[in-house]
Amino acid sequence: MTSTSATAAIPPVLAEVVRSGFVEGHHRGSLVVLAEDGSVETTAGNATAPVFPRSCNKPMQAAALLRAGLDLSGERLALAAASHSGESFHLDLVRKMLAEHKLSDSALQTPPDLPLDPVEAETYLASGKVRDRVTMNCSGKHTAMLAACALNGWDPASYLDPCHPLQRLILDEVQAASGETVDTVGTDGCGAPLMAISLVGLARAFRSYVLAEPGTPQRRVADAMRAHPEYVAGTRRPDTWLMREVPGALSKMGAEAVQAVALEDGRALAFKIDDGGGRALGPVLARGLRLLGLDADAPVLARIADAPLLGGGERVGEIRAAF
Repeated sequence: MTSTSATAAIPPVLAEVVRSGFVEGHHRGSLVVLAEDGSVETTAGNATAPVFPRSCNKPMQAAALLRAGLDLSGERLALAAASHSGESFHLDLVRKMLAEHKLSDSALQTPPDLPLDPVEAETYLASGKVRDRVTMNCSGKHTAMLAACALNGWDPASYLDPCHPLQRLILDEVQAASGETVDTVGTDGCGAPLMAISLVGLARAFRSYVLAEPGTPQRRVADAMRAHPEYVAGTRRPDTWLMREVPGALSKMGAEAVQAVALEDGRALAFKIDDGGGRALGPVLARGLRLLGLDADAPVLARIADAPLLGGGERVGEIRAAF
């Protein structure tokens, strides 16, 4: 028998897995939509409980680097806020930034990894290359963190310690942007400290970045990401498509199927798929964007929502939003 309290804690279904017309699985999660004035317009599940935003925290980390005095702009600032795909232009710029700040790639504390994009990973392996710290999708952020340490005379060896001056600045920025107190600090996949906030706080943080005054660290980050979305993600990624095709949109995904989006008028969205199923991210994102008021017939929404299931190499089903 399931207790009432346990039942209440089960998140709602946000996506269905449909094969040959048969629903064979579900992805549950929580979601929040903010209206133009910042009020909560729609919720599903528990949007006020703390979650790890994973790489959705990267815009806030990048703003803290600017507050630390690091002078980045354009593609370099976008890459500092990126979960890049590991395409050649990403890796070239990471190496260029390392050289510009007189840093060695051996100083990076990213775990050696393959390119995040599957196509790039296949090409990378076929060329005989092995996992590398620069290839890891967070290498732009880590390069910028090391550059900020060099600028301020901070210890580069401990730049991922939660008590490091840089990480304290990032904590302050996350709390200020979200309007919440961070009670839990974990460790992200790249090794950096990871601050837990609610989905409401995450949506409000993204909203504050698009509405920030020009020239502020927050607006500089938002503007760089929107001007150079391919450096934030990659040529085959929904964040890039959305920021290219929806004027003024700020979008960032995170591991474990977390996503945050803000539109230039202040409407915002954040969600997390409870089981971390990244395959459901696109369909849920597209439905959430429709709740934000984007045109349901916009080609970018159909592209983002498309999540086919294959059988014998042919399309036999899909993952589709269920809210």
